[in-house]
Amino acid sequence: MNNETRHGEGGSLKIKTARTLKWNTVDRVASQVLYGVVGIVLANVISQEDFGLVGALLVFQAFAIIFADSGFGAALLRQKHTTEEDYSTVFWFNLIVSVVIYFILWFCGPLIADIFQRDERLIPLSKVMFLTFVLNALAIVQTNRLMKRLDVKMIAISNLIAQLIGGALGIGLALGGWGAWALVWQSVTLAGVKTLILWITGGWYPHTWIKRQSFKKIWRIGLSVFSSSMLNTLFLTVYSFVIGAFYSLRSLGVYTQADKWSKMGSASLSQIFTSSFVPLLSRVQDNPIDFKRYMLKINRFTAFVVFPILAGLAIVGEPLFHTLFGTKWDSAIPLFQILCLRGIPVVLVSLYGNYMLALGYGKRLFSIEVIKDCSIAVAILATVWFDSVELLVWGQFWASLATFFIVIYMVAKTTGYSLKKFAEDILPFVGVTLLMCVGCWLLGRLSLSPVVLLLIEATGGAIIYAGVMKLQKAPEFSEAFDFILGKKKVLS
Repeated sequence: MNNETRHGEGGSLKIKTARTLKWNTVDRVASQVLYGVVGIVLANVISQEDFGLVGALLVFQAFAIIFADSGFGAALLRQKHTTEEDYSTVFWFNLIVSVVIYFILWFCGPLIADIFQRDERLIPLSKVMFLTFVLNALAIVQTNRLMKRLDVKMIAISNLIAQLIGGALGIGLALGGWGAWALVWQSVTLAGVKTLILWITGGWYPHTWIKRQSFKKIWRIGLSVFSSSMLNTLFLTVYSFVIGAFYSLRSLGVYTQADKWSKMGSASLSQIFTSSFVPLLSRVQDNPIDFKRYMLKINRFTAFVVFPILAGLAIVGEPLFHTLFGTKWDSAIPLFQILCLRGIPVVLVSLYGNYMLALGYGKRLFSIEVIKDCSIAVAILATVWFDSVELLVWGQFWASLATFFIVIYMVAKTTGYSLKKFAEDILPFVGVTLLMCVGCWLLGRLSLSPVVLLLIEATGGAIIYAGVMKLQKAPEFSEAFDFILGKKKVLS
């Protein structure tokens, strides 16, 4: 292959990556705006205990989703060349497993109720709520085919339409006094509408039954992803389980709200970076020079975005919650702030794990998840005795930070990208973010209404961060504007 051909392919890959990043960002931002608007209405109408009921079900649903996928979705993305037999094998396997798990959980409804304060309202709620992971399993292949082609426009559109319909139904039921059922039917409708749209527009249907050769090939890759995903889900849900089982459903409702709103930032960023960058990295996995060049770009661009957004959300937590909910959810504010800060190492650990996945070191993801879960276990054992949810969540933050330092060392050894280079990529943005936070904190001392205070802090923080980036002539600053204006120079 001559240089001109390589250059042409590289340019096409950059354009596709930029387009993918753009549509993933549009998807997450628009979806989160809709999710946020609906969430504000529901949080003001539905009780804390009702949120706790649904939060208890989400613990089991999270594990069910992992079993239904079994790591096959990530395996499809990881493969350089995927056949129609591979897609069909994954589709039928995911569908069969999801249906089997649904019926197992159907009969486990009374056990779930016994675990969470013996609340029998969980039994009928669970039988409907758990339909969502079956519906989502039907869309795994449709979604991954589009992601594999770096063509995620229809994924974004399906998400937006599903959010609109599901949100409208949820609000209507909440205003009608349906309580927890409003949240359940909102989730089921969202999953069903999204899956239906992808099937109608995707143009793909299974061509064959499960093929043994495809299954063995995908399972080799998927097994490590499945194992690490199971531990990651344990890492993400163990606090909901502990709070719901040992404290109260009301406390779980408060934690669920804090976790939900914090994840609108951290989970969205993680999803954008993973779906945008993993397909790109898999294409240059055999070229160490290009791989490290993209690592540098991705590290810096991620730090440029993640640190100010998540730290900024933590700083404006109080006026934000007072603007949206009044004083109803005041007990969730400190939890929200801690969880936003915790989101920074969580997003970075997820990103760095994808470096190893793209290079074929999927088994090491399992080691990362073991480290994360061991850190969380130590944190829980050290804090659960104090009967303080806030202290419990602080333990979660410190466990995530400890995991970050261990993982960055592992990734440096695996990729040959030195710790010094990681520090050079990250620390400049840490410093500017700290400066931004000091400015926001000083502005927050003003005696103003929550709405005005929120606007002043957010605007002031953005001006400080953007101003310093501009003065430093950070390339990510101009790249971000090029991206917003459609010039498609991100990661060029």
